[in-house]
Amino acid sequence: MSEKFEQISIKPGFMKHNGGLLFRDISENEYQFKSKINKNHLNKAGITHGGYIASLIDAGSGTAVHKTVSSTSCVTVSLDIKFIAPTKEGDEILGFVKILKKTKSMVFVICHLQCNNKIIASASGVWKILKVKSLNLRSSS
Repeated sequence: MSEKFEQISIKPGFMKHNGGLLFRDISENEYQFKSKINKNHLNKAGITHGGYIASLIDAGSGTAVHKTVSSTSCVTVSLDIKFIAPTKEGDEILGFVKILKKTKSMVFVICHLQCNNKIIASASGVWKILKVKSLNLRSSS
């Protein structure tokens, strides 16, 4: 659906502080996001910290959920992540999210991250749809 990635981390917040997140729609239930690994994303072993990988998955998948439910506020209920391969400074990570199912109160997703055409992490998650409409996705990323 969208050819270009859009920076969704415009206002101050966790993801903007950590370098931002670029996002685009692929179809009605598929999305992509990406981020570049900076020195501050590394652990003592010199590879990308698992917490940053988890944050990317949560932010990218959460954005996909948010778009799927027409900008209604949602919160992560569970996120099961498998860490498969390391990345290093300068690498670009590309995330793919697919919405598996949406009910009146929950959204179920799968997500995987790639770097250099190799899967580095995979995840499945559940988001709770809240009853309150959010102000703007871009203001909370």
